[in-house]
Amino acid sequence: MIAKLTGRLDSSDAGHAVIDVGGVGYLVEASARTLDALGPVGGDVTIHTEMLVGEDFLRLLGFAKAEERDWFRLLTSVQGVGAKVALAILSALEIGDLQRALASGDSAMIARANGVGPKLAQRITHELKDKAGALGGIAGSSSALSATSGPLGDAVSALTGLGFKPGEASAAVAAANEELGADASLDALVRVALKKAGK
Repeated sequence: MIAKLTGRLDSSDAGHAVIDVGGVGYLVEASARTLDALGPVGGDVTIHTEMLVGEDFLRLLGFAKAEERDWFRLLTSVQGVGAKVALAILSALEIGDLQRALASGDSAMIARANGVGPKLAQRITHELKDKAGALGGIAGSSSALSATSGPLGDAVSALTGLGFKPGEASAAVAAANEELGADASLDALVRVALKKAGK
């Protein structure tokens, strides 16, 4: 959604922004990081949205990056994690920190977010440890791919689609990316990553 930011209501965990799209104002919930990224009131913004629909509500959530929206979807797939908790996690942790916490099983880092107790943090860590690799390009506990969209993310998705575990796929793509360089095509990344994974 490309629109104009007309107002905001901030808090430490999450908040709301009013987005004007063609003269219609939409109240959008967002993480504190997204609100910071939107810029000044009155400026043009690009925002990625997710609509939650219930029996008695419609909620529009906004994200500065598609990557953040993907992580929101992944977090809310865990039982006990609703929109409010997912936004709190995304407000408290940068995506790279969240990736590293999941890869290393560091539930204490996830528990830093408001509304996330130790048990819920452990459940999130346990359930998402393997799933997060396909999204975030986790290449083991020590490093993470720097990009989650574009050729790197697509290459990880291709390998996981072929049956590789997310961590294995991410490690192979990271190795292929180091060998080929930043301008490598998707085909080249997948071809070299398959060789690396097969060793």
